[in-house]
Amino acid sequence: MKVTIAAIGRLKAGPEREIAERLMARAEAAGRKTGLTFALREFPESRAGSPERRKTEEAEALLGAVPERAALVALDEHGKAIDSRAFSERLGKWRDGGLSEVVFAIGGADGLGTAIFERSELRLAFGAMTWPHQFVRLMLAEQLYRAVTILSGHPYHRD
Repeated sequence: MKVTIAAIGRLKAGPEREIAERLMARAEAAGRKTGLTFALREFPESRAGSPERRKTEEAEALLGAVPERAALVALDEHGKAIDSRAFSERLGKWRDGGLSEVVFAIGGADGLGTAIFERSELRLAFGAMTWPHQFVRLMLAEQLYRAVTILSGHPYHRD
């Protein structure tokens, strides 16, 4: 199963990008054993004048990265917070159920547009606090790597 991070904005060169790339490379290497592959798609931030219009335009771009039969997960502070084991179990169920792709959508500075929420199967939160979208990408990359290690029985994760 392909796991794609679809994100508004581009991580600039620096420590955040290096960490994200390192975590995604680890997930990719470990994921081969579990039937998971990983991809990152970055989309430019909208330059529309209002936050609502920006969210709408960015949602259209993100939805363009979601195949018709893929699961969509919206990263949203108002979403459901789950632990790492439940996250890995969800990925495993999608994979084992024959799903070909899951896309994780990360919005820009204004958040995600309603079209993303309407299409998503899960609204996922990394806690109730608001996080910069760059940090969300790092946290998601780490959780994807952690999920792969849980699915493969690797001792990286400790309950």
